[in-house]
Amino acid sequence: MCGIVGYIGEQQAASILLDGLEKLEYRGYDSAGIAIYDGQKINVVKSKGRLKVLSELTHEGALLPGNLGVGHTRWATHGAPSDLNAHPHENKEETIAVVHNGIIENYIKLRGRLEEKGYSFISDTDTEVVAHLLDYYYKGDPLEAITKIIHRVEGSYALGIIFKEHPDEFYAVRKDSPLIAGHTEGGNIIASDVPAVLKYTRDVYFIENEEIARLRKDEISFFNGDGEPLKKQSKKIEWDVDAAEKGGYEHFMLKEMYEQPKAITDTLSPRLKDGKIDIEELNMSDEEIANIKKIMIVACGSAYHTGMTAKYVFEEMTRIPVEVDVASEFRYRNPIITDGTLVVVISQSGETADTLAALRESKEHGARVLGIVNVVGSSIAREADGVMYTWAGPEIAVATTKAYSAQLIALYLLAIKMGQARGLVSEEKILEMLEDLKRLPTQVEMLLENKKKIQKFANRYLAAEQIFFIGRGIDYAISQEGSLKLKEISYIHSEAYAAGELKHGTISLVEEGTLVVSVLTQESLYKKMISNMEEVRTRGAFVMAVTAEGNDEVEQAADYVIYIPKTNEYFMNSLAIIPLQLFAYEIAVGRGCDVDKPRNLAKSVTVE
Repeated sequence: MCGIVGYIGEQQAASILLDGLEKLEYRGYDSAGIAIYDGQKINVVKSKGRLKVLSELTHEGALLPGNLGVGHTRWATHGAPSDLNAHPHENKEETIAVVHNGIIENYIKLRGRLEEKGYSFISDTDTEVVAHLLDYYYKGDPLEAITKIIHRVEGSYALGIIFKEHPDEFYAVRKDSPLIAGHTEGGNIIASDVPAVLKYTRDVYFIENEEIARLRKDEISFFNGDGEPLKKQSKKIEWDVDAAEKGGYEHFMLKEMYEQPKAITDTLSPRLKDGKIDIEELNMSDEEIANIKKIMIVACGSAYHTGMTAKYVFEEMTRIPVEVDVASEFRYRNPIITDGTLVVVISQSGETADTLAALRESKEHGARVLGIVNVVGSSIAREADGVMYTWAGPEIAVATTKAYSAQLIALYLLAIKMGQARGLVSEEKILEMLEDLKRLPTQVEMLLENKKKIQKFANRYLAAEQIFFIGRGIDYAISQEGSLKLKEISYIHSEAYAAGELKHGTISLVEEGTLVVSVLTQESLYKKMISNMEEVRTRGAFVMAVTAEGNDEVEQAADYVIYIPKTNEYFMNSLAIIPLQLFAYEIAVGRGCDVDKPRNLAKSVTVE
């Protein structure tokens, strides 16, 4: 979720880069830097922290004269936030400068090969590999060097590249990370997102996968991955700046929901190598995994709900008993932590106070702690014995969506890996599950296309005073997350219940017209859930069901059904949450809530 801006033209590049990067601050970042060619050399200035620090270091760009440059705001993935790890990165001779968005999945292998050839590295980033690779393949023709690296680099990337020997041009290339180019008055510009360029142009080219752009002052040329020329048509951007920051979506929350397929892919694909799960950062051998006697999962809010889901998956895959704790309770209950206990703490920010306190208490008791976090270099990442990163990027909306989905993927992978290490999951079963995981991004995309259908249904319940979510087993966990999403952004009273508990008092709250959302994805529990649905309908409730394709019996027990693709039953939570997120979003928007802000910052809600 980093930001890239590049410019060549008649104006001073530094001020344009800083201005463009400022327009991309909403994407989140932890450091920033720019590289400017001044006619003799490439000057690089970068710093940890806010863009303001970089602006002050360069006197708003005045200390870096030159008409060609690239800039970057970094959201740390490989390597903690620091001046050294900030972009741009250069080759040893400082004749090539690179900025990069994305994740180079095979960077460790590439780094090893480059070190064998005498290259040395000064940062912890995957991006520095690209700078040295370019140096290795560059023989005077930038286009030739770039085509060679894109056939050797695996993963996602958007690159902006300056070659000192070619002062009248710079290059951009992308794969699975967004990048655009556009003509400006007296020059040309690239950026990772539209807001950075709207001040200068509204006619942009969307660079496609493995396409290369060469920008000169008076022209933009495009090439395919083999260096062959391409013809492209520009598109006119009609959005205003506010809409552009949201990628044309009405709200950041909606944008982030639609970013879930990418978050799933980015968290999944770096850990799948040659049909096997490779979690390098786990810092545990198969023997150490085999000696685990108990797993304790500790988290807050939505992260806690992913932990509840993981309990079912871990116990099935590993046959290790699992306890799941709310972090704010864990630290006060004097937990029983014995030899062989693994504590897994989950946090999007890596700074959640109660979760961090639980981590520290666990370590005081001698437990091994694994952190699952989204922010590189965060407190939990630094203090845990091992860390597994989710590559969801920053979330701006108050309600988590894509980070939640990425956490589920990380936990699925961890459970399968541990089951394999303990000899409890066959290679055949692992391959089958990995294929199911690979299909999830496409299936999520398909479910997101149901937005209008769900909106039409949600409009019927804008004035609801309370809504119940029910599920059994692993579906109870997803029901809790669906309920949290609804109350968090729509301010409707909502509760989630294990469906079998309804008869123990709660059923008395269900009356004529009450909406009950039923989640049933576990085939072995269909009959039980259908019985619960029929029971609440006898009390006048309206039942909306979220269930797997092929579950025809549920149509008789529900008033409205949303079908999701059938896949491995432990992974269906990743699909069932999508219609629940969309439902909560449509209810909140219909009630006039600001879904991107907490209630004390949102406008008041009035429903007639």
